[in-house]
Amino acid sequence: MSTASTATGNETLPAVAVAADTRAKLITGITQAVIAALCLWGFGLTSRVSGDAHTVFVLKFDPNAPGGLGPISAPSQEVAIAFSALAILCGLARAFAPLSKKLRIWVDGVYFASIVIAFLVWVAAGSTVGLNVPSIIALTAGGAVPLILGSLSGLLCERSGVVNIAIEGQFLFGAFAAVITASSTGSLWAGAIAGCLGGALMGALLAVFANRYLIEQVVLGVVLNLLASGVTGFLYDRVMSTNGGTYNKAMGFSAIRIPGLASIPIIGELFNQNIIFYLAYILVPVIWFLLFRTRWGLRTRAVGEHPTAADTVGIKVIGLRYRNVITAGLLSGLGGVWLTLGLASAFGKDMSSGKGYIALAALIVGRWSPIGAFGAAVLFGFATELQVALSSLNTPIPGAFLAMAPYLVTVFVVAAMGGLTRPPAASGKPYIKG
Repeated sequence: MSTASTATGNETLPAVAVAADTRAKLITGITQAVIAALCLWGFGLTSRVSGDAHTVFVLKFDPNAPGGLGPISAPSQEVAIAFSALAILCGLARAFAPLSKKLRIWVDGVYFASIVIAFLVWVAAGSTVGLNVPSIIALTAGGAVPLILGSLSGLLCERSGVVNIAIEGQFLFGAFAAVITASSTGSLWAGAIAGCLGGALMGALLAVFANRYLIEQVVLGVVLNLLASGVTGFLYDRVMSTNGGTYNKAMGFSAIRIPGLASIPIIGELFNQNIIFYLAYILVPVIWFLLFRTRWGLRTRAVGEHPTAADTVGIKVIGLRYRNVITAGLLSGLGGVWLTLGLASAFGKDMSSGKGYIALAALIVGRWSPIGAFGAAVLFGFATELQVALSSLNTPIPGAFLAMAPYLVTVFVVAAMGGLTRPPAASGKPYIKG
């Protein structure tokens, strides 16, 4: 009787899982199609793009520079309708086509790209200035840097079984330590090292309280964020605001131009950036390789999925979690360094402006994968820099609304895709050696 019952249970579980996946796929796909239909109405069928309205695409970073590609003018309405229709097709395919999980990711990528292009065409319709495509690409890539580093930090933690809500605080501590050290010593590299160590210090606090004292990790992360905000705000008022020329100089790494690559049309500006920019993008494939092709990565994933089983084969679960969480803090600290030394900016109170939470959302949307988190970070990076990218255009969108864009896009994307993701099984669960 028990065997039959067990067999029945094993037979019904896959069916339940398949039904749940089908239902989620259907709801998500239909939701995407409806939103795309609204975009078709809003971007392709309005008076702004009707008639002879054209959108100009500028293909040189500096429009006044000699040589290079000339601008392209395209009929606004036709292009907006075409890409909105493509987004609708992607949503319907997501809902009804028998797509594998990997193919769904590509369909989602095409969907969001189509929505973005239709929006940009609508915004720039009739403008003589046009859309500076290389500038938008460069701004997006720069805006994605802290989100990439923050999402990779969250990835290392959650793959080890620790939830890192404290990315925001690690950004702040890294940014503060970087500026005050660089300003005091006159050395950018000393500031960068101090910024990374500042993030690692916050990571160490997270590791100790989560693993030794078993504090609930989400609450702990929020408390650490408040701690970082309070401490850096207090020190800013007492030290930096009155001695800005000594302790809060706007210093930054110089751009390193890569010969040949920097001359590529449209994307060449991506190869004329500083060292922190290059590090952020190089770390994506490096961490992917380490996580999925090395023994350390296998042990990390085992600890994040089933720490008890990992312990039985000799893996030191707590020790690995300590190392990975502190290393993750280093990555977030580097994200803080980017906010100051990477952008040649002085420190300001709460200057991370929620980027740590957006990075965490990128991790969730990216399904706890380095490549997926990278793609989501680029999308959110575009939303973060949207106000700057469209500043030269006479847009019908209020500036305050553009300033809210990164948070609105984050909520929308997480709501659309977050329910389809599954975190590592032991994420957020403290391990107590039995």
